[in-house]
Amino acid sequence: MKLKPISCMMAALSSAFLAFGLYHVHSFSGVTEGGVLGMTLLLEHWLKISPAVSGFIMNALCYAMGWKLLGREFIGYSALASLGFSAAYKVFEQFPPLWPQLAEMPLAASVLGAVFVGVGAGVCVRVGGATGGDDALAMCVSHVTHWDIQWVYLLSDFSVLALSVSYIPLRRIGWSVLTVVLSGQIIGLIQKIELPRERTA
Repeated sequence: MKLKPISCMMAALSSAFLAFGLYHVHSFSGVTEGGVLGMTLLLEHWLKISPAVSGFIMNALCYAMGWKLLGREFIGYSALASLGFSAAYKVFEQFPPLWPQLAEMPLAASVLGAVFVGVGAGVCVRVGGATGGDDALAMCVSHVTHWDIQWVYLLSDFSVLALSVSYIPLRRIGWSVLTVVLSGQIIGLIQKIELPRERTA
């Protein structure tokens, strides 16, 4: 396994960018995402399964699938991204939110949250890693089906959000749908951007 330094740096920084957005936007605005996060909340509500348990199991399964289909480098970049996300989120938690007013501005929260999620996850996926189980699953499905990755994200997120209507008010789901659509499109656009290549000796 040979990891590229510039890709390692981008995986760590992009996951920190994602952590910044999740802490300062999503955790205080009431606007959520689909995927694994949404599914853990659904299971907690209906089956009383802690997200700490369900999230760990689902992320582990997605990473295992990613390792089998995408190789050891995928695990290396994903490990760096996961460490970068956790370390950055822990730092951000030590400070008050920058934009607490977003709780009363769901449209702004939806758009701003989509930018952080789309760019953060998109760059990490672009270099071959995953910030979470959602990204690993999307990469695997895209790899097998050859669908554009933004449509894979959209399908999985919409499936979870549709199930979440069973316990979350439809109005709140609407703002989350907007975030899901925008972030998925941003991720798709980033996959088409050429990243700088490292020089070879």
